Amino acid sequence: MTRHSAVRKSTIPLQSEWSGNESSRALIGRAQNGDVDAFELLYNEHSGRVYALCLRLMGGEQTAATELMQDVFVRAWKNLGKFRGESAFSSWLHRLAVNAMLENARSDKRRAARVLPMEDTSQIGAIAPGDSPELRIDLERAIARLPAGARTAFVLHDIEGYQHKEIAEQLGVAVGTVKAQLHRAHKLLIQALDR
Repeated sequence: MTRHSAVRKSTIPLQSEWSGNESSRALIGRAQNGDVDAFELLYNEHSGRVYALCLRLMGGEQTAATELMQDVFVRAWKNLGKFRGESAFSSWLHRLAVNAMLENARSDKRRAARVLPMEDTSQIGAIAPGDSPELRIDLERAIARLPAGARTAFVLHDIEGYQHKEIAEQLGVAVGTVKAQLHRAHKLLIQALDR
């Protein structure tokens, strides 16, 4: 058992999950009873970390990350009654973020399948910005350029610390798929950073 999974399964709130004199558990209980002020305190406590996750999941696109974060907290408010406290509240929010991102990706994919893109012929043969060999690529930009599946696996495993099995359960895929996407992410990042 890793340190990360042991912390997530603990029933004792972490020090970071305390807000002032009132525990997160008490705030969650108040929010579940409709207390908007308690939910606002939970939002203030967790929004920074949720935004950071959303930013990575959305490939560094700030507008998309902000929209995803808002969607996560709307879902949290609507589904707060379903939170049973079996995991840390922050873990529950992370799962909501991943699920929201996956649903948005599926919607975008269905929408894209209905619309045939028209190719801009003026861009044929043009060099895309950032393709010059002299340009140094930092890690965040390299992560943002990963394909969505590889980026999601990389962020959840290497940055957020989830295990392969946990990621597979969250994404609804086989463990082997997660490992393959993670391998692809590592390979693409090495290539990008070697340029």
